[in-house]
Amino acid sequence: MNEVLLRSLTPGVLTVLVRRGADFAAAEDAVQDALVEALRVWDADPPRDAKGWLITVAWRKFLDATRADTARRRREDRVEEEPVPGPAPAGDDTLQLYFLCAHPSLTPASAVALTLRAVGGLTTRQIAAAYLVPEATMAQRISRAKRTVSGVRFDRPGDVATVLRVLYLVFNEGYSGDVDLAAEAIRLTRQVAASVDHPEVAGLLALMLLHHARRAARTASDGSLVPLAEQDRGRWDTASIAEGVGILQAALARDRLGEFQAQAAIAALHADAPAAEETDWVQIVEWYDELARLTDSPVVRLNRAVAVGEADGPRAGLAALAALDASLPRHTAVAAYLHERDGDLTKAARLYAEAAHRAPNLAERDHLTRRAARLNARRDR
Repeated sequence: MNEVLLRSLTPGVLTVLVRRGADFAAAEDAVQDALVEALRVWDADPPRDAKGWLITVAWRKFLDATRADTARRRREDRVEEEPVPGPAPAGDDTLQLYFLCAHPSLTPASAVALTLRAVGGLTTRQIAAAYLVPEATMAQRISRAKRTVSGVRFDRPGDVATVLRVLYLVFNEGYSGDVDLAAEAIRLTRQVAASVDHPEVAGLLALMLLHHARRAARTASDGSLVPLAEQDRGRWDTASIAEGVGILQAALARDRLGEFQAQAAIAALHADAPAAEETDWVQIVEWYDELARLTDSPVVRLNRAVAVGEADGPRAGLAALAALDASLPRHTAVAAYLHERDGDLTKAARLYAEAAHRAPNLAERDHLTRRAARLNARRDR
């Protein structure tokens, strides 16, 4: 089966569904489901008319999803009509949806993916990027999650850990991506913190506040990215920093360390430094060691390599980087930065240009391109 053909046909199929009356988001879901079906069956039974096949299957998927959504709404309406014992809860409908989508019948990974798509407003591509998996793989995961919950009663909320993971990913996409969801993620996390007494809830809220405090300084007037070391720290929101640090200290005092608290501790150390050169990189490396132990995440180890490069020198950072998979997102950009710190401007410029081609968004691509151009100009003098 020709996957290039599938990709080329997708826009046309999507257009047909929208013209037939499907809203864009539902049409996009239906087309993704049809593509997954094509990946499954076309090798054994290729259609004569590929586009016609995709349109037919996608439209059928759209109708099935619409019927399922209508049935789900009816079930939810019946549940809402039933009186709940005890006092009426005072909660946010959006937050309730987060808990309901984190349904016990789903695995945590599937629940997170479904919630991000159905409630968080993220596209399948954005969710796949957050999980470091191909878009087709994530489309399959979301489709399976939809099928799993299509016939269940949404009256058993999921666990807090899954909801925190969703809120964390929504915040990250809103903070650094194309969709502004950061403030909404903070609002919902405050509500969780008000009702759930757990140090990781506090850790996540502290992390969000500390990162959000730097938001005004992250971009220049022309919209270009400003790296942390070059940011005007006078533009940081000191009230949010103070609140985040206070919340974090109270959480750490409970001696139940989790990954969000560790991430918040790293953010607090950055916020505590009056200038970039005064950053306590040695302690940041120690916190990355804790975070790597808690998560075993390749992205954490990538960030740790940067911190090692700052604490022990760029060659130590490059040695830490060499142990990681070069296909990791932003691996090339990190390598470029460490080679620049080590004085190898030619290699750094080449790697910055290579990283720019792989950048996940336009702002990051432009930033990396400018760094490559700046180094090339310095080298040619």
